[in-house]
Amino acid sequence: MTTRSTHNARTLAAKYYLSEDIYQQESEHIFEKSWLCIGSSASVSEPGSWFRVELEGESIIVNRDQEGTLHAFYNVCSHRGTRLCSEESGRFSKYIVCPYHAWSYGLDGSLAAAPHMDDVPCFNRDELSLVKIAFKEWEGQIWVNFAENPEPFEQALAPLIGKFTRWRIPELKPVHKTVYEVDANWKLILQNYSECYHCPALHPQLNRLTPFRDASNDLDEGKVLGGPMHLSKNAHSMTMSGQVCGTPLGDLAGKDLRDVHYYVIFPCMFLSLMPDYALVHRIARLGPTRSRVECEWLFQPDAVAAENFDPSDAIEFWDVTNRQDWAISIESQRGIASRAYRPAPYSNLESMIAALDRTYLKEIGDSTATP
Repeated sequence: MTTRSTHNARTLAAKYYLSEDIYQQESEHIFEKSWLCIGSSASVSEPGSWFRVELEGESIIVNRDQEGTLHAFYNVCSHRGTRLCSEESGRFSKYIVCPYHAWSYGLDGSLAAAPHMDDVPCFNRDELSLVKIAFKEWEGQIWVNFAENPEPFEQALAPLIGKFTRWRIPELKPVHKTVYEVDANWKLILQNYSECYHCPALHPQLNRLTPFRDASNDLDEGKVLGGPMHLSKNAHSMTMSGQVCGTPLGDLAGKDLRDVHYYVIFPCMFLSLMPDYALVHRIARLGPTRSRVECEWLFQPDAVAAENFDPSDAIEFWDVTNRQDWAISIESQRGIASRAYRPAPYSNLESMIAALDRTYLKEIGDSTATP
């Protein structure tokens, strides 16, 4: 196992989990500039299909046009600002139609029709398309960036490029999604995922399948952090039974089937790769002390098509694990709000949290704090 060290780092000060001013700093320095994962491209696989996501005070529509091209727009009509879509998902036949005055847009966002506007001197159809948001499709996941001129995805998250090819994640099919709301700061959720120091006490079932000391990290600094954990002798996947409930992912074979891989992708995603399925967590801030976590399970299409396919063993395992994590994160949030809280040393088993804190402080532009 790789030797790990926190370099004598301590936990962050309470203000980073409580302060409205810090929350606004995060908006400006992190969430308005970072690539944020919002969904799976498989959820808009058919022409005309779309989904809506609420993120950082904005509403976003992602759709696929009749030629199969993806688009991402702000959910705002160019006429009076009315939201175009109120449902979570659906399918456009040919146009995106505003429910207020029936302005209609092509699936590429161009204005197609605006009733009774042709005699208005200042009306210019070419200036009234839907406002696009920068987006990127990577490994079957859709990412957006609110910046006008965002840093290229391949540069901002360079360690991701080409790293997961052998899992063939874009081929996977989402089979279940659960959304949780958690009364805890988003960083507590990221920090909890980034260490297994807590696993023996909090996750006895998980710790039996992947003992906490059988962990290593192949990415230990920057915006992408994590690595593999080894399955115990009698375990074959992360399920309630410890047995697989799907077929092997991608090109995995032999010793690759004895590992699970866990990665934090700063600031809002976890990618967990089991031998027979993938798990994606997408985190959104709802305030300084509240977060939304969307958890999605993905399997091989041939496994999903099998007559006896039953993913419940994997779904139940992570629902139980998630709820254990959210409950302890809430207790951490409550404790940090106490006047008794003081920054304390991390264990070396929490080296990934120390690295995550360093990334966070660098991104927020706080040169005075030391993790």
